[in-house]
Amino acid sequence: MQLKSNKILPLVGYGDLNFGQTVEELTSVLGEAEEIDHLDTDDQMNTIILHFWEEGLSVFFEGVSKTVISCFETDNPEATLFDKKVFELKKAEVIDLMKENGYSELEVEEEEGEIRVTFEDGLIDFFYDDELLLAVNWGVIIDENGDIEYD
Repeated sequence: MQLKSNKILPLVGYGDLNFGQTVEELTSVLGEAEEIDHLDTDDQMNTIILHFWEEGLSVFFEGVSKTVISCFETDNPEATLFDKKVFELKKAEVIDLMKENGYSELEVEEEEGEIRVTFEDGLIDFFYDDELLLAVNWGVIIDENGDIEYD
């Protein structure tokens, strides 16, 4: 199956998928994942990552009593952000686009040759190799009950 939309929606979701949805709700849209990873974290949270390689999408699930979508990561060249194909934009253009849409808490960090551009107020990261956008990762904060935490 395929998503009807490749819209990156900060703090909301991706296309037809929303943060807070369950694994069952995700698989009813995308079908079975091509690969599944389980992360061991220090806290009690369960973290499961479902990879849909053909979609260029990884979906992170977190929670203790209920596990829900907490994060998306995509390298899909068709992905859009505020109606622009984000993988066709230069770093400065992505920064301007985020600022134009009300996100201003910008942090740029370089680690191991990769540049990460983060907008804390959108809980979104853009990963670059120089000017080449490699991936976009965005999410929300989930509590142990599987509920989205709002500030």
